[in-house]
Amino acid sequence: MVKRRETTARQMRLATELRRLREAAGLNSRQAAALLGVGAAQITHIESALAGVSEQRVRRLASHYACTDQEFVDALVAMATDRTRGWWEDYRGLLPTSFLDLSELEHHARFLRHVAILYVPGLLQTEDYARAVFESRVPELTGEEVELRIQHRKARQDFAVPYEAVIHEAALRIRVGDRVTARAQLTRLLELSEADHITVRVIPMDLDGFATASSTMTYVGGPLSKLDTVVRDAPHGSLLIDAEAQLTTYRTRFHRVEAASLAPDRSRDFIHNLTREL
Repeated sequence: MVKRRETTARQMRLATELRRLREAAGLNSRQAAALLGVGAAQITHIESALAGVSEQRVRRLASHYACTDQEFVDALVAMATDRTRGWWEDYRGLLPTSFLDLSELEHHARFLRHVAILYVPGLLQTEDYARAVFESRVPELTGEEVELRIQHRKARQDFAVPYEAVIHEAALRIRVGDRVTARAQLTRLLELSEADHITVRVIPMDLDGFATASSTMTYVGGPLSKLDTVVRDAPHGSLLIDAEAQLTTYRTRFHRVEAASLAPDRSRDFIHNLTREL
């Protein structure tokens, strides 16, 4: 068994789900290892994503753990056997791992949802807007670091899955860069909102008592709902949330935000009016 030097978000999620299945079956690592005829250390390595696992072993473990959800098992097998090298791997060692993890999640997503409070979502940003965001970072990034982040962000924008962004009016009004940059960003939002796979909704500032709109999040739809992931910004990268109870909470929060926001047509009118003000 060869240990991995680095693990991806997808590999970690597979490892987490296998551990959850074992724990739900009431087995410890030693007992699970005995069922496969291997040492307990190997189960530990698999459940830490330090080692890969074959399709046969995923199915055997699922059977021993009495998992009868065949669709879920098939999804885990797909995660275990996927050897695709994504475009984001070209940035490994050049950008923080959280950038790569987000790209990998988006690549495999069935759908994407985003709630934005202070900035226009990255998938909808113009190059100049993104540059202004990255150049304002503290500590300051070098010119090379800024350009790498912009290239990576532009590559992420090549997606075709259903995407819904709910954007607070504050994010549309906060001046990121100069007036020209702000106007171009709003114009770009209007253009993108016409795409078949992109829905843009706006939360007006004058909406009464809507505290739910106080936090940014990205909701990534997995192959099954139990394999969804919520991405939250954290001080030193991104926080990935995948516990079932938390996913239920964030689904509810998103639907509340969505229900309170303006309809797509009214949102386009709202953005158009803001553009005319600049």
